[in-house]
Amino acid sequence: MILKPRASIDDLRRVPNHGKAELVDGRVKLMSPTGGRPARAGGKIYASLLRHEEEHHGGYALPDNAGFIVDLPNRQSFSPDAAWYTGPTIDMSFLNGAPAFAVEVRSEGDYGPLAERDIAAKIADYFAAGTRVVWDMDLLSPELIRKYGSDRPSEPLILRAGEIADAEPAVPGWRLSLDALLK
Repeated sequence: MILKPRASIDDLRRVPNHGKAELVDGRVKLMSPTGGRPARAGGKIYASLLRHEEEHHGGYALPDNAGFIVDLPNRQSFSPDAAWYTGPTIDMSFLNGAPAFAVEVRSEGDYGPLAERDIAAKIADYFAAGTRVVWDMDLLSPELIRKYGSDRPSEPLILRAGEIADAEPAVPGWRLSLDALLK
């Protein structure tokens, strides 16, 4: 039996065309591009977080495809669809540590039993790495956002259209109308 070496952060840096990928279970896991609605929703969340950063400081808003390096037994990186980072530096390198707030917007392929298992595992990994709040956003469901907190990682707060969402305590004072995400 030939053992394949575990992929490294350097392998992640060499993903062709700087595509979206994560380092999971010792392999580079490529992530396919998303559709228009999920991309717009992630972009609107990022834009709102960026306005919050410019007005209040206290962290950095990051869009899709930012790489966060973590040190878990089964995972060495995340690449959420939008994020809030409170770490020490922002430079040309991947970010060191998990985001304080991570948003995962479901794409076409993020449905079914296998996808549900993968999403649950990724949320658990976020909390193990130090993330405080994770949104699992489903544009096809009336339960638009499942907001998970590190204090109750298996009991999400369900948010629907017409409501105002937050990422407390990870992003103090930030609020977003969910109706804005559906336009």
